[in-house]
Amino acid sequence: MTRVLVALLVLSVPTIALTQAGVSPRAKQLHERAIVIDSHDDTTQRLLYEKGFDIGARHADGNIDIPRMREGGLDALFFSIYMPSDVTGPTAVKRSLDLIDSVREAVRAHPSDLVLATTAADIRKAAADHKIAALMGMEGGHMIDNDLGVLRQYAALGIRYLTLTHFKNNDWADSSTDKPAHNGLTPFGKNVVRELNRLGVMVDVSHVADKTFYDALAVTAAPVIASHSSCRAIDQHARNMTDDMLRALAKNGGVVQINYEISFLSEEYRVAKKPADVQAQLDAVAKTCGDNEACSTREEAKVLRAAMQAGKLPKVTWEKIVEHIDHAVKVAGVDHVGLGSDFDGATMPLGMDDASQLPKLTEALLAKGYSEQDVEKILGGNLLRVMEAVERVAKR
Repeated sequence: MTRVLVALLVLSVPTIALTQAGVSPRAKQLHERAIVIDSHDDTTQRLLYEKGFDIGARHADGNIDIPRMREGGLDALFFSIYMPSDVTGPTAVKRSLDLIDSVREAVRAHPSDLVLATTAADIRKAAADHKIAALMGMEGGHMIDNDLGVLRQYAALGIRYLTLTHFKNNDWADSSTDKPAHNGLTPFGKNVVRELNRLGVMVDVSHVADKTFYDALAVTAAPVIASHSSCRAIDQHARNMTDDMLRALAKNGGVVQINYEISFLSEEYRVAKKPADVQAQLDAVAKTCGDNEACSTREEAKVLRAAMQAGKLPKVTWEKIVEHIDHAVKVAGVDHVGLGSDFDGATMPLGMDDASQLPKLTEALLAKGYSEQDVEKILGGNLLRVMEAVERVAKR
């Protein structure tokens, strides 16, 4: 009798397959079977700067916490080590170390759910153990303070990709959203790429100028990633990748991880002028939140999503993510596309409110005719392949 009761209790425990409304049984089963990886997330800002934030508790705001990651079948997440481009020198190094520590402390505080991962094998083991792999990527080369020794220290602490620039140029690389200063990578910048290869740390070309992108491809001995970029053919934001860049990335063996930020998904939204009342609300958020980026990102997203719902700004829905995935697959090939949400660091499209809604992407890709094998590649298999290739280069 006891065994029967235990069996009934086990069957009654809700799983992703039982809790995702509007997703077919086939998509649910595939999503559960796949290793789902998100290569870019800014919840690190909440971990360090938001007093009382517990990633283990369900939150009514933001995009990421353990309960919602579990519901969305998210198996591995790269926490971004990020600060603005104008924070440089020893201050940037100290703040980077604090952010890294906040991720490691979150893992320590939640050993039943999270495990620190630094390799593809670690991710596979975490998935087998029904834990979420916590990885770290550094979003901006300015944080190495022009010092390869500092880069080596970051790698030793678990950093597994370096975004060569952020929104501004640094001393050795040009950014996509700044005026060119170096014509791509300087000689030191090329040495950074070589050192990343030697360390087994992925070279991330999101945020970089087009010339920096091609310079990085010319130097690297390993595949590169674009950790959170979308397609410029659909949305002309400079942060997105052209079709020529997508083809070059595929030739390199790399992977583009599609970003969910609405201004990178929709050209109509990107060029739309914000109404005066919406801009006033955004100005109020900036004043209230000040330098607290976790606060400003979250509150700005609320304003912008409400404006879309009210018809004051063009609506951007989650299906645009699928459109960008599909375009990147058609140009670069299905082996070179993945997911890099920018959760908790951007404004999400309507219908992709948080990590719990990730199975929608699996459903949509199957509905478009993608094979189950190809969907598994997009959900995480392609990034695992790149990580393994980068690890092999480092062992030479």
